[in-house]
Amino acid sequence: TLRARRELGEDYDSALVESFLEKVDQRIDGAVERRVRRQFAERQMVSARDSRAPRATDSFGERFGFGIVSLVLAVPLSAIGGGVAHLPGLLAAWAGIVGVNVVQAARTNPGLFRGRGPRETD
Repeated sequence: TLRARRELGEDYDSALVESFLEKVDQRIDGAVERRVRRQFAERQMVSARDSRAPRATDSFGERFGFGIVSLVLAVPLSAIGGGVAHLPGLLAAWAGIVGVNVVQAARTNPGLFRGRGPRETD
């Protein structure tokens, strides 16, 4: 990009910057996609192993793992959202991250958002 700028001059700065950012965005998307695929495959393997053995419905390890995966994926999602759409993109990315975690919390603790404590049933 820098060599092209030297050869073409300052008239093409915006086009070169856009091209560079597009390449960076594609690399980030590829990295995120690979991570998601790997984590999905790992979850499928764990799920297949765990389906054979009895397990608790709400284990600390599952919640902790989900939180860690969520935070790991938050970094590239924040970068992409903020880079593409600035503050609205960043807010949308974090709204999705929070939404996924709220759904996960509601799934693992059904009474959590109905005013009852975890694991408490009617």
